[in-house]
Amino acid sequence: MANCLPIMVQGTHSDAGKSLLVTALCRIFSNKGLRTAPFKSQNMALNSYITIDGKEIGRAQGVQAEAARIQATTYMNPILIKPEGENRSQIVVHGKPLRTMQAGEYREDFYEYGKQLIKESFSKLATDYERIVIEGAGSPAEINLNERELVNMSVADMAKAPVILVGDIDKGGVFASLVGTLQLLDPEDRQRIIGVVINKFRGDLALLQPGLDWFEDYTSLPVLGVVPFIDNLTVDAEDSLALAGYHTGQNATKALDIAVLHYPRIANFTDIDPLVLEHDCHVRFVKKRSELGTPDMIVLPGSKNTLEDLQYLRDNGITEAVIELVEKEGTRIVGICGGYQMLGTSVMDPSHIESAHRRMEGFNLIKHMTTTLTAHKRTVLVSGHVQLSGHILPVDGYEIHMGRTDRDSNSYGSHFIHLSDGEKDGFISEDERIIGTYLHGIFANDEFRHTLLNKLCEKKGVPVTYDRCLYQSVREKSMTTLADVVESHLNMALIEQKMDAFSKR
Repeated sequence: MANCLPIMVQGTHSDAGKSLLVTALCRIFSNKGLRTAPFKSQNMALNSYITIDGKEIGRAQGVQAEAARIQATTYMNPILIKPEGENRSQIVVHGKPLRTMQAGEYREDFYEYGKQLIKESFSKLATDYERIVIEGAGSPAEINLNERELVNMSVADMAKAPVILVGDIDKGGVFASLVGTLQLLDPEDRQRIIGVVINKFRGDLALLQPGLDWFEDYTSLPVLGVVPFIDNLTVDAEDSLALAGYHTGQNATKALDIAVLHYPRIANFTDIDPLVLEHDCHVRFVKKRSELGTPDMIVLPGSKNTLEDLQYLRDNGITEAVIELVEKEGTRIVGICGGYQMLGTSVMDPSHIESAHRRMEGFNLIKHMTTTLTAHKRTVLVSGHVQLSGHILPVDGYEIHMGRTDRDSNSYGSHFIHLSDGEKDGFISEDERIIGTYLHGIFANDEFRHTLLNKLCEKKGVPVTYDRCLYQSVREKSMTTLADVVESHLNMALIEQKMDAFSKR
């Protein structure tokens, strides 16, 4: 551990930019030839990532590991909290579900066990890496939670890590939020903060300079950098707060209109990011029937509580409207994971794995298909091929689901994916308008996505596009851009100097 220098990024609030800054630092240190790993002790998110050994961690830590050019492991996120309903979450420990807990139960009964898990995981990373970039959660100034928190200053203390505090100027009041956070910290915790970063800045830096000077004089802490707002980054979002950045209204200037159903327990919504990048696609999230319109394609993303989200869609009249579009207008529809389960005849939860409901009717667009939720969770990386429009196309991705889906073998349609291990997944109708699959990341497969979108173009009578994006190439370019921009706007020499000095305390 003596050769490992940790640094922690905390924020004045959620969505301040912690995940992106950690991602950038992972790539910056990796570029310097330093063995680097991300670490987040406890992550609350419905966007998850599957490691090479089939374990589930927060998606942000998986992406940060990619930025560091290493394989992600559960040591980088030993505790993942996946909300299932009000005051209730599934607790995932080292990539596998432990059990569902109430908030109070987690805080009281899990605390000591969680604390030990975190310490052991960090120690393992510290023996293997030269730099560990730690991400906090929410704010370290949540004084009602600080006595038994497992993710901010308690982790900084355990790791003996200096802390960078980041504030989001795009939301306004950045100096108030930075100073207020500092004022609410205990003196020993405040001593861990080596400086602040102001994130998402737009405009003339000269106009901000008086505020920076005042802040440094008032707090005696340096401003380590002012990072500009970086547009058009393709770096997977951590949680649903990022959904505010996605489109919701229609846009007639783009050839293809794609509607994504946005239910309360939406999960792994970043599955649609590759569609967003296509220049002829307008991808929008739909919460109300009145917002649905007449899209060219409807996407049902994953769900952490399929039955409750089905109830939401039915209560809002969206189910009926979607069925009418598919059956009468010929609209194409794709369901992924929980969205795939919804397309069937019914979803059952006899043991109340996720919901208080025992059974909920589905869209019945895939006839004679039922899903029964079970305690076993399938988490695995998979690959195979699909047949679409006469083409055999390779695909890969990952599965995260609790449930067994059965379909009458005599019903119409066929399996969608033939997996490399000989198994089959999903459903595709004979006319290819209805597709369901457990494969997250399906749209990230370029050949499949290009073929699917060009079939939509043909049906609509608009020009087919042959210069579509290559998704993984765009992601890698985004990570390079992020690291380059952040490094050019941070005082990295001062940060590394303070990291070194802090390690000698």
